[in-house]
Amino acid sequence: MKSYFVFEKRYHPQLIIMKSKTSQVIRDWAKSKLQSVDAGHDWWHIERVMINAKKLYTIEGGDWGVIELAVLLHDVPDPKFFDEEKMLQEIIAVLNEEQLPQDDIEHILQIIQNLSFSKQWSHNGFDSLEYRIVQDADRLDAIGAIGIARAFSYGGHKGREFYNPDKKPQQYNDAMAYRKSDSPTINHFYEKLLLLKDLMKTEAGKKMALQRHEYMEGFLQQFYSEMGQ
Repeated sequence: MKSYFVFEKRYHPQLIIMKSKTSQVIRDWAKSKLQSVDAGHDWWHIERVMINAKKLYTIEGGDWGVIELAVLLHDVPDPKFFDEEKMLQEIIAVLNEEQLPQDDIEHILQIIQNLSFSKQWSHNGFDSLEYRIVQDADRLDAIGAIGIARAFSYGGHKGREFYNPDKKPQQYNDAMAYRKSDSPTINHFYEKLLLLKDLMKTEAGKKMALQRHEYMEGFLQQFYSEMGQ
């Protein structure tokens, strides 16, 4: 799947129309699936990740068609909200209905299935430039000012304490323990958010992450100051 906006627009005007329609169909379908999730994973999250992905793609390159569809679909099978296997099957069905090439469908699925932080314990070795861009774009939305807002939004959604000095940050060894964690939201900074800067996989993503990481460090300093610590 080549870029919707460059080669195909120039040489294949009918194909660009078809693929634009495909993108809109996938967008509408994914948006309908994400209506019931919390504010940190809703459609605005998808829009922000798309903005990040476009910035990274402009610098890093890659196949924009695959990147775009992976961004649109990446949270549909999130096990925090859905039956992962059921949603993956639905994604396969809708991509097949749009008659995407099987290589592109497989690529998109591999990106989605290996994207989240919890997948680090079950990663199957898959890698591609498009995967790195989508993962970095998603992780950028988990840090900085928006990352802070998302963390407290999700903590409230799950009924968690936002701070408890008697509960120390944990180190997780598998996805199940990570997903079942009920740690206070402040602990989540040490268990995930502050780790993401060093997990970025593109050079552009690393640079974009640095400022957001420093903003979180400043927030924590202010937080502890107001707690009298």
